[in-house]
Amino acid sequence: MFAISPAGPGLPAASVGGHAHFGILSILAVVTGFAIERTELTGTLRSTAVWGFVIGQWLLPATVLMEMVAPQLLITAYIWGALLVLSMAIVAWGTITASDAAGRTPSAAPAD
Repeated sequence: MFAISPAGPGLPAASVGGHAHFGILSILAVVTGFAIERTELTGTLRSTAVWGFVIGQWLLPATVLMEMVAPQLLITAYIWGALLVLSMAIVAWGTITASDAAGRTPSAAPAD
């Protein structure tokens, strides 16, 4: 990776890891935005799932980047990762227990 990078070998490894985390977790957030609409989650469960993804999506990669400035904060990556896992578990449970009609618009047809 560093051999073919225009920035050369001086690019810190944490910046590559942080960039990858931001990209992948952004894709996960978009997919989750579509998935949460297909569940019947309401109230606290829905809020926990949504905010868990929002907080985890931004703070996990930010923690990887903060490793260069404050390495002692790297331990918080476990908290943000656990928050993402909890959010994914809530959305998975909401998807499994949702009725077949959840999130569908009855008036829409594929040709619309």
